[in-house]
Amino acid sequence: MGQEIRGREFSGQDFARFRSRLALETQSLRNAFAAGQCSDAGPFIGLELELWLIDHNFFPAPHNQSFLERLADPCVVAELSQFNIEINAPVERIEGRCFHRMHEHLSETMRRCAANAHDDVDTVIAIGTLPTLRQQDLSLEAMTPSHRYQALNHEAMRLRGGIPLNIDIDCALPGGHPFLACFKHVMLEAAATSFQLHLQVPPDVLSRTYNASLVLTAPLVAIAANSPFLFGQPLWKETRIAIFEQSLQQSHGPDRVTLGTDYAGEDITELFEENLREYPILLPVEPRDPVRCYSCLRLQNGTIWRWVRPIVGFDPDGKPHIRIEQRVLPAGPTVRDMMANAALYFGAVRMLARDLDNPEMILPFALVRENFYEAARLGLDAEIHWLSGQRKRAIRDVLSDLVSLAAEGLAAQGMDDDLIDHYLSIISLRLAAGRNGAEWQLAHFNRHGDLHKLTAAYLENQRTGRPVHEWPL
Repeated sequence: MGQEIRGREFSGQDFARFRSRLALETQSLRNAFAAGQCSDAGPFIGLELELWLIDHNFFPAPHNQSFLERLADPCVVAELSQFNIEINAPVERIEGRCFHRMHEHLSETMRRCAANAHDDVDTVIAIGTLPTLRQQDLSLEAMTPSHRYQALNHEAMRLRGGIPLNIDIDCALPGGHPFLACFKHVMLEAAATSFQLHLQVPPDVLSRTYNASLVLTAPLVAIAANSPFLFGQPLWKETRIAIFEQSLQQSHGPDRVTLGTDYAGEDITELFEENLREYPILLPVEPRDPVRCYSCLRLQNGTIWRWVRPIVGFDPDGKPHIRIEQRVLPAGPTVRDMMANAALYFGAVRMLARDLDNPEMILPFALVRENFYEAARLGLDAEIHWLSGQRKRAIRDVLSDLVSLAAEGLAAQGMDDDLIDHYLSIISLRLAAGRNGAEWQLAHFNRHGDLHKLTAAYLENQRTGRPVHEWPL
């Protein structure tokens, strides 16, 4: 989805040509996977961090074009809105000091972004949804100038028959009110920024790892929640989940932002077959490279935002691979917090995957879905169904167990002991304090009642690098 395209509008022939090529590429990938021609390298990991550009009043600063031109860093790119950017970390093998290097890369890049401030942008901030965001900030004029984004908006609204998006997010917090609004474009998506984790594992454990990633969505959302406000209104502990899903809702057909319909089978390429069979094409760009490059398949997949998404990429030697993108984590509060969240995921998913030969028998997918939305709504206060249990468990107890499991998984992959202890202790201390980013934001607002003071204090604490459970109110 990161590639630019040549045009903004398409003909019926464009759609027919693209569908024909998409079918060829889908079958080619399925054949390659079945024949053992996909990469068996791994585990490798990667990170993407989306940031907000803000002005001196803590409002969004829609100037990523001039900002990125000054920064001139190929690891930092534009996002949908002109007030968002994305940092990409180099791929690492999960062993030794890899987390230290990734931590340093993200921290240094954020420092350079902050130093890149100018008259049009005051600084950058990593937070799921900016508390000071106003509804008028999400206009088409704030969209990053790109044929790709313009075409995405045009086709998404065309598929709705021009019917506006009716946003209806209930309030999960005491004394609150639901949020109701109407949008005639997809710019609400820009209100949700993420910390996305990529994991490449060998094909023989890929489906089990994918399914373990689905099981872990609820605990990850609960421990990392950092998006309690939308347009100043408290809604869910991780409102970003509802924001993103409703910003791209369709009037018919399957949801384009989704947890999915089931676990993956042994052949994970069935998900790409589902992309072909079930999802209308949004960006029918004419392919200009061979079938084996999977350009249409990758573009179609990039317009379907599964919360856990399979991604087709290529190893340095050109061999195709399928990796997992874990998309449920919000940006922030600090690099240290985010790396702790990553440690929890990369360690726990390794161990949990061993026991998921028949995941439906251990935890039915319907309960995984229920868990996910319960965690997004209530965060650390949620109770969820867990593995082979007859009764719900407090999600804090589940997370406590997962910390030990993650430590075992990271050690098995060769991560240095001091890094395992450092990052997972942050998760344990956050649990003990009962304070993630969402809890801190809500507590600060309840005490001071001012979203600008909240954002200013959040930014000041973020710059210290101290994990959120240590932040004063």
